[in-house]
Amino acid sequence: MIQKIIDLSIRNKGVIALLMVGWILGGIWAMKDLPLDAVPDITNNQVQIITVAPDLGTEEIEQFVSYPVEVNMANLPGVEEIRSISRFGLSVVTVVFEEDMGTYLPRQLVGEKLDEVKEQIPAGFGTPEMGPITTGLGEVYQYFLEVDADHADQYSLTDLREMQDWIIRRQMAMVPGVVEVNGFGGSVKQFEVKLDPAVINAMGITVSEVFEALEKNNANTGGAYIEKNHKANFIRGKVYCVQQKR
Repeated sequence: MIQKIIDLSIRNKGVIALLMVGWILGGIWAMKDLPLDAVPDITNNQVQIITVAPDLGTEEIEQFVSYPVEVNMANLPGVEEIRSISRFGLSVVTVVFEEDMGTYLPRQLVGEKLDEVKEQIPAGFGTPEMGPITTGLGEVYQYFLEVDADHADQYSLTDLREMQDWIIRRQMAMVPGVVEVNGFGGSVKQFEVKLDPAVINAMGITVSEVFEALEKNNANTGGAYIEKNHKANFIRGKVYCVQQKR
């Protein structure tokens, strides 16, 4: 067999030469367009549904969150596998689709089903959301913020985290190909309200009324505008929570 191939190649040198040139050009074209990565991502075609409920235990997460999501996703077309992870305060349901369905059709199907799932999950038990279009192997870059010695006293860890969340993250998210920017570390700015039961009882105020006041705090309302000297002055209303000392 090998001898016949050699004889055929010798008798048809021109054809063999053209085939070799074609193979070389095809290899160069494939090398230019072939996506290269240090760690190839062999993850299957999947969509993750993530639900965060900090107040629920593992059993409640499985019963009231993970199970309804799995049941509603089971009848979607092209589903090959459904698996879930239920942890304290967290539910992650992974729906695996057929490879020929592409990337965006499965996400569209899952998004349509999520509206039904949200109605079945009790209020306060979290809101299921789709994860980004990436996997654990999609992480391409890590960076950190630090302050030089000349400005060490001007910026705290809270300031750096605020810059990361409100300035750098937004600019990084606009880079083509970036689907998500995750920030961790530092100190997230929070406002905490501590209630003194003796004081609120003396003032005749309930805890529910305090919650309601906090929800209405800093609310903005839209208004019209006033034109003056070819300028438009917009009017809006703000609601502030005022506290009086006794």
